[in-house]
Amino acid sequence: MKTKIVMTSSAIFLGVLGFLLSFLPSEIMAYLSVEPTIITTLFLKILSALYLGFGILNWMAKGSIIGGIYNRPIVIGNLMHFGVGAIALIKIVSHIETHSEIIISLTLLYVIFTILFTYIFKNNPATVKKQP
Repeated sequence: MKTKIVMTSSAIFLGVLGFLLSFLPSEIMAYLSVEPTIITTLFLKILSALYLGFGILNWMAKGSIIGGIYNRPIVIGNLMHFGVGAIALIKIVSHIETHSEIIISLTLLYVIFTILFTYIFKNNPATVKKQP
């Protein structure tokens, strides 16, 4: 598996989320009908920092050997983020009445990235035979 594609796509996904949450928190809260208090704005800004941090980590690691014992902390961190996020989203996806398209889209992306990072974690890139 080409881990560079997974790392690049996850970096872009996380970077876009981080950028949007950083520069448009008020607009996102208004769209989602969340009361814009100083605390909700603070939490969105902190969430933005987390997304941007993970995004840049994945972007910088995209050219490295990843999988098995190689760069295990990066794979485990991504697997934990996407796995726990996917479980949380799956739990609420059937209960969401407004903006369900956003939650369903996020759920699908999180599940896909969970599956991809699980595959990367379980497979050693040194044992994968290259096609001639």
